[in-house]
Amino acid sequence: MRTPSDRPLRTDAARNRAAIVAAAQRAFAEHGLRVPFDEIARRAEVGEATVHRRFPDRESLIAAAFGDKMRAYADAAAEALAAPDAWQGFCGYVRRVCAMQSGDRGFADLLTITFAAANPAVEDLEHQRNTGYRDWLKIVRRAKAAGRLRPDFHPDDLVVLLMANAGVIAATAGEAPDAWRRHVEYLLQAFAADHTETLPAPPPRETLVRALQRTQRP
Repeated sequence: MRTPSDRPLRTDAARNRAAIVAAAQRAFAEHGLRVPFDEIARRAEVGEATVHRRFPDRESLIAAAFGDKMRAYADAAAEALAAPDAWQGFCGYVRRVCAMQSGDRGFADLLTITFAAANPAVEDLEHQRNTGYRDWLKIVRRAKAAGRLRPDFHPDDLVVLLMANAGVIAATAGEAPDAWRRHVEYLLQAFAADHTETLPAPPPRETLVRALQRTQRP
């Protein structure tokens, strides 16, 4: 038996839904995931009640807006893991994730947000995110085993990189939107195994996650 959410949408309802998702994608990219529903409704040219009717909670809207991007994130990790050269796979993955972040302020939020809603779209988003993260751990181990990545690199160092990258992106977006690329290349060189100076231990992951979330706020 079909539930109401399984039934095909009327043409006008489907059009409204597509407009809401497109408006949310633009708003999240510009301002992060905390954009108010009334702003998304204004951009979509629908009433706020229509947004809530189509998406009863923020997580459902986030899942609809970021489904394709999260699959791209998981695919990037899988491709990096399959790269013939472990170090090139590592570097290529870091570059791709930072490129995703450069065009979308909400993306880094998405990597650290905790979802409470339980529906198929949210569950798929979490599955893709978790799959990408597990592959990232393998990417790090593989690059270390190849002797190319410094042994004290920690997987959560990527969170610190994204925080730093967020600052560069925010400061240079209007005048030098590609400045982040040079910053990332500097850091990749620092991650290489021939840099042998010992690093301090990384902070606890939960503190990094909270810090990253703060850097993404408008």
